[in-house]
Amino acid sequence: MSEHDFHLGVDIDADFDAPPPDAPPAPVVAVVGRPNVGKSTLVNRILGRREAVVEDVPGVTRDRVAYDATWSGRRFTVVDTGGWLPDARGLAASIAEQARLAVDLADVVMFVVDATVGATDVDEAVVEILRRSGKPVVLVANKVDGVSAEADAALLWNLGIGEPHPVSALHGRGSGDLLDAVLAALPAEAPPETFAEAGGPRRIALVGRPNVGKSSLLNQLAGETRAVVDAVAGTTRDPIDEEITLGGQVWRFIDTAGIRRRHRENQGADFYATLRTQSALERAEVAVVLVDASESLAEQDLRIISMVVDSGRALVIAYNKWDLLDEERRHYLEREIERQLHHVRWAPRVNVSARTGRHMEKFVPALETALAGWDQRVPTSKLNQFFADLVNSHPHPIRGGKQPRVLFATQAGVRPPRFVLFTTGFLEEGYRRFIERRLREEFGFAGAPLDVTMKIREKRARKK
Repeated sequence: MSEHDFHLGVDIDADFDAPPPDAPPAPVVAVVGRPNVGKSTLVNRILGRREAVVEDVPGVTRDRVAYDATWSGRRFTVVDTGGWLPDARGLAASIAEQARLAVDLADVVMFVVDATVGATDVDEAVVEILRRSGKPVVLVANKVDGVSAEADAALLWNLGIGEPHPVSALHGRGSGDLLDAVLAALPAEAPPETFAEAGGPRRIALVGRPNVGKSSLLNQLAGETRAVVDAVAGTTRDPIDEEITLGGQVWRFIDTAGIRRRHRENQGADFYATLRTQSALERAEVAVVLVDASESLAEQDLRIISMVVDSGRALVIAYNKWDLLDEERRHYLEREIERQLHHVRWAPRVNVSARTGRHMEKFVPALETALAGWDQRVPTSKLNQFFADLVNSHPHPIRGGKQPRVLFATQAGVRPPRFVLFTTGFLEEGYRRFIERRLREEFGFAGAPLDVTMKIREKRARKK
């Protein structure tokens, strides 16, 4: 990354071509097929880079892995799936489970067949599942490396799921036409969502580890049972939208499946639940991260909070099961928060019990505070007066005989608040953190992650 651009509070290797916060969720394309038909090679071809592991051995891909892709200006998510092993036990059950999971998630299914081998019994079994699903299917006849092999691809018409698209994932032959067919099969692109439309409810995503009480909290807020609650972790698989009236205002809550592990560690339905949770987060304006206060903060809690911060959504942290805490546990919890969540001190906090209804009345004020910070805009004149005072009282340290300064600042946007600083040089990380801390002290921005971008003034060549 160049010194000309950085994002404060965001991972230094973040993708700066990420979609804007108001972009609709990207459609999902699942790549399915038998082992060794070239699924991962095809995924790499679509991405234009080597991401998926490829080896000339069946079964290299075992877990489902998702990648962001773009073709002709259209964003979509590609899910690379493991192949179906012909000699596995309970073959029919395995095929059905794998295919249904892929089909349930996907907007379009890319079914990859090795044209040099032709359709097998396993292929035909999958076709039956795909046909019954009603989802759009793009049939990929892979390993068609030349004109002479196109006759093999034509034989796949017999599968009865439409035109086979001859490609060579290895060499790229036909990949452009294939992606054109995929885009044609995708649903029409939704316009960017306008948050807080007139009369429309504000959107809140409930996220957290499995079994921390998200569905119980939703039921408590609604005053009735609207989501299934069970002691077994992972009861919720799909996001559930519920409109609930609180404080005289209608809110739309999205109860999401619990996030267990990282993408490539997730198995089966949990993998897809994670993707759906991310999709729900994209649709939300504020995320309520539910934490089990009766247990020590887990790495997974920290990762979920980071996911919300990276998404640019407003953040509220709710510590559930507060009724189970004794004085000793409360003491240690405060120490854990101070040590592990110091980077999100700006997030409103509520201590609640979804089981007993304790402190439910504090939810609306916390949500309103976070949304107000997320929407907040500082006038340019006031912002520049703040930076003038800041630079005069706390100038950047001199490094190598140079002292970079902030020349001008502007707030480029809201939701989340985005700032652009025009500087004479690169600002050190410590000074950037200092700027964020002082911005919050001066203007608040409670509940909102800050996005600060630096533009360094180019040195002009001296005229001779």
